[in-house]
Amino acid sequence: MGSSSELAGELRVALAKSSRRIRSHRGAADLPDPQFNVLAILLREGPLTPGALADVEHVQPPTMTRTVNALVDLGFATKAAHPTDGRQVVVSLTDAGEAEVRETRRRRDAWLADRLRALTAQERETLAAAAALLRRIAAGEGERR
Repeated sequence: MGSSSELAGELRVALAKSSRRIRSHRGAADLPDPQFNVLAILLREGPLTPGALADVEHVQPPTMTRTVNALVDLGFATKAAHPTDGRQVVVSLTDAGEAEVRETRRRRDAWLADRLRALTAQERETLAAAAALLRRIAAGEGERR
């Protein structure tokens, strides 16, 4: 591998393909990625307004409203009146929504663990080091200003 640009291209392609393969493993509801992402955000962050969810996901509010409504219809989320702003609602995860997130993550982890078992101990060590470096890159460490 020569330049940083060449490495960037190789990593981008490998990460994108890996991510697609991992995301293809879903829970029983077979939710589209945008719906699953909202459930995962609600599990991590707790109840949020549709506007806050739209901000986190970088989508327009009407798009998020449709996503939230679909999750409510499926029984994975609920909407309740905002405690201080009568014009807003707060979206919360239901037990079924939490179960769907946990099952999807379990299936994805199982698929990846199966692939990792086929590697040598040294290859797994290399991937562990790469994972740490990728987390640093994602966190913006070492960015040029």
